[in-house]
Amino acid sequence: MERGINERVKSLRKESTSTSPFISIERAKLYTEAYKKYEGTVSTPILRALSFKYFMENRTLCIHEGELIVGEKGPSLQGTPTFPELCCHTLEDFHVMDSRKHISFKVDEDTKKIQEEEIIPFWEKRSIRHKIFENIFPEWIDCYTSGIFTEFMEQRAPGHTVGDGKIYERGFIDFKKDIDESISKLDFMNDKEALSKSHQLEAMKICCDAIMIYGKRYSEYAKELASKETDEKRRDELLTIAKNCEVVPAHKPETYHQAIQMYWFVHVGITTELNIWDAFSPGRLDQHLNPFYENDVENGILDSDSARELLECLWVKFNNQPAPPKVGITLKESATYTDFANINTGGITKDGFDGVNDVSYLILDTMDEMRLLQPSSNVQISKKTPHKFLKRACEISRRGWGQPAFYNTEAIIQELLNSGKSIEDAREGGTSGCVETGAYGKEAYILTGYLNIPKIFEITLFNGYDHVSGKQLGPTTGEASSFKSFDELFEAFKIQLKHFVDIKVKGNNIIENLYAEFMPAPFISTVISDCISNGKDYNAGGARYNTNYIQGVGIGTITDCLSAIKYNVFDENKFNMDELLEAIKNNFQGYEHIRNMVINKTPKYGNDDDYADSLMLKAFNAFYDEVTDRPNMKGGKYRIDMLPTTCHVYFGSVMMASPNGRLANKPVSEGISPAKGADRLGPTAVIKSASKMDHLRTGGTLLNQKFTPSVVKDDEGLENMSALVRSYFKMDGHHIQFNVMDKKILIDAQKNPDDYKDLIVRVAGYSDHFHNLSKELQDEIIGRTEQSF
Repeated sequence: MERGINERVKSLRKESTSTSPFISIERAKLYTEAYKKYEGTVSTPILRALSFKYFMENRTLCIHEGELIVGEKGPSLQGTPTFPELCCHTLEDFHVMDSRKHISFKVDEDTKKIQEEEIIPFWEKRSIRHKIFENIFPEWIDCYTSGIFTEFMEQRAPGHTVGDGKIYERGFIDFKKDIDESISKLDFMNDKEALSKSHQLEAMKICCDAIMIYGKRYSEYAKELASKETDEKRRDELLTIAKNCEVVPAHKPETYHQAIQMYWFVHVGITTELNIWDAFSPGRLDQHLNPFYENDVENGILDSDSARELLECLWVKFNNQPAPPKVGITLKESATYTDFANINTGGITKDGFDGVNDVSYLILDTMDEMRLLQPSSNVQISKKTPHKFLKRACEISRRGWGQPAFYNTEAIIQELLNSGKSIEDAREGGTSGCVETGAYGKEAYILTGYLNIPKIFEITLFNGYDHVSGKQLGPTTGEASSFKSFDELFEAFKIQLKHFVDIKVKGNNIIENLYAEFMPAPFISTVISDCISNGKDYNAGGARYNTNYIQGVGIGTITDCLSAIKYNVFDENKFNMDELLEAIKNNFQGYEHIRNMVINKTPKYGNDDDYADSLMLKAFNAFYDEVTDRPNMKGGKYRIDMLPTTCHVYFGSVMMASPNGRLANKPVSEGISPAKGADRLGPTAVIKSASKMDHLRTGGTLLNQKFTPSVVKDDEGLENMSALVRSYFKMDGHHIQFNVMDKKILIDAQKNPDDYKDLIVRVAGYSDHFHNLSKELQDEIIGRTEQSF
């Protein structure tokens, strides 16, 4: 089925979804030329800025037939640039990308030749990835390669930030004036950082010029195409594009169309300056666009259909941009083309009023019609959100492709207040990536990697020794059979947890310093509050708020492991610790009676059972206490969130069997969802269990629920779904999302992928095509509990 409000959008969408992603070498080549030209003659921030400007001056421009929003990350749609200053890919990497079954990128021979002859010789020993492994310590390497934790910045840059309203209120000429004012206030007499600040600010000015050059080039290119265009309607469209690009990004946008183009120019600039983790998101897009929408409608230059057409064109632009290529462990933790641009819709305004407006409904209609992987779309539901809006969102969600996700506005605001934000900044904040909270336009909130909590418990059971890697990774905290009580065992786990978090944070500190020294990001710094006034780079603590996250994975699995041991070994004496450890070592072969007891006759998280849920709280609090409020290198603090992307599959693959009956190499639980098959008493029991966690102390939690279509097929089903969301949010739940899919369809799609190329499912904090998922991840989704009311 072709999707789109009209033939234009249908054609653009079809081209976007039918084009294979490919590697573009253009950015790597131009940045290499710029570095050779300027390196050694200017400071590092200015070198980065001049390279960005050189790229914007020389990169290929592309205006597709019929499109109304212009700009791509590569030379054309689905072309993804590489970032050799961060990760210099080997020719073998290119071969793997080109040939792998899932998340592949086409690599032509010319690209390989340039990589071999120009890129690798220059960048192989200069890249951040090389510097990380050159400067990191052996214990970190052992933990990283053994699956204790992952590292986001090993192949991609710090990012994970979201725009606020400033780019709709000001142009880059205005930002340059702010920079000049900040330069004029530098105190070279008393501030020892004045020279460094001057370099940072000059770099930001150069980046302002660069993005304005990019816009001007598009204006001139659109005029050139218009002069050759024979179709009058298309000629007028090209002239409108030209006019828009004369206004933005140099000046603030004047129309709805220009506001969208302004955002898109900034998006492209930020995501090609560095390959930041999670594409620069537009944040509260409905609230940013609604004033332009109302004004244009009042002036007769826009109606709801033309406004939605522009939104659908923007949706296509997002879908044209696959996430930068990843290899190795980094691919395993996030195996998707999706780059996690996440649009928040609804919620409340900065003044505390209901934030739902006309554009909010246009966005819902757009996501429903387009059904694209990107952008990720969510709805913020507050106590003030109209029932009509929530019900419409549920109606879209029950169609079975995983969007929108649902977020609790009041919880988000309280989480931000708890972490030190002002009420104004908290109200304008929201979620990005999968579920993570941040103060939009004012915070660098950096995800540093996933922590494999169940594996740390596994290592605890074996006195710090990892049977999978064959290494002594943790301290010797005692043989499990020697513990006289459950509390002794848990204290040993806490010692192991501290040991591994210490290693993770120590490594993070090294990596943070490397980025601050070698990889400033002056363009993103221009649009994140306080970088200009502080004269500091985004990667060096320039933002108003600077938060680091460690993401906990497997809370459902470790809870059920703790329950299995406490209930069966210490409380009921059904078997002893030695018997359990032997069962684990043998993957429960020959120990089926023990596996049956831990799976079927032991309290489980997800059933509103206080015995199990209290152990969930115990594990959660241990993780929270160990991480939260540790200082980072940018003057901020560490926080936790609970999400997996695809890491729960990878983490399970490097583990033995678990005390809860999970077999070796199988995925651990995802997000804060119960372990597969453990939740047996329906969705209300799940949310009651999940709500016992203090979500407000985190930076985000992820809860998946799965329904068969028949459960939510009629109005009663919609009302039940809406009530479930409201109920969970009244209990301070942070997030909930739904897969509405018949298990039989998923099984058939796994066997016959060519018959289901358009099948989309919710994975974790994102949706993806089912055929693009590994078999292990497909099995995990198929095996999730199907709930009913």
